Amino acid sequence: MSRGAQRTTRALTDQQLAQQNQLISQSDQQGQQDRSLMMPTITSLLQPGLHAAAAVRHHFDALRQRAANRLAATNNSAGYGDTLAQLGREQAQTDASQAQQNQIAFANQQLKEQLAGLNALGQTYGIDTNLLGKAMGVPAQLLSVRQRASGSSGSGLGSMFGLGSGIASLFG
Repeated sequence: MSRGAQRTTRALTDQQLAQQNQLISQSDQQGQQDRSLMMPTITSLLQPGLHAAAAVRHHFDALRQRAANRLAATNNSAGYGDTLAQLGREQAQTDASQAQQNQIAFANQQLKEQLAGLNALGQTYGIDTNLLGKAMGVPAQLLSVRQRASGSSGSGLGSMFGLGSGIASLFG
């Protein structure tokens, strides 16, 4: 290869590398913007569960501290181990119940967002939402129920089935 051809090849390679670096930089910036837009939503979804878990932990820590203070004041360890074991069992049950409630809330939110997205696509582009629903795994019956329920005052999964707040009782 001649020196002129080498310079041309090097210049074209440098130009292509600069364009790729610019695209990567733009992609990184877009990703950062997307994350900054999504973080408040993610945080708001997690907040109730995190606050409830912190409150439960604080409550049981206070009860353990009270049992330790009673042990220190009386210098009598009778029942201290049993008290701690009972507190541990109660905390595990409370944590499990809170985790179950969080899962239900997340599932309801996911379904709500899927249906809202399907509805928006259907209205914007005139797309058959039943077809999209099948592609996303949302039953067609649920789509029509959602449209009928959108005029009602209830909210959440239970109102779509006409069950109101009773849907939560199915899960514990």
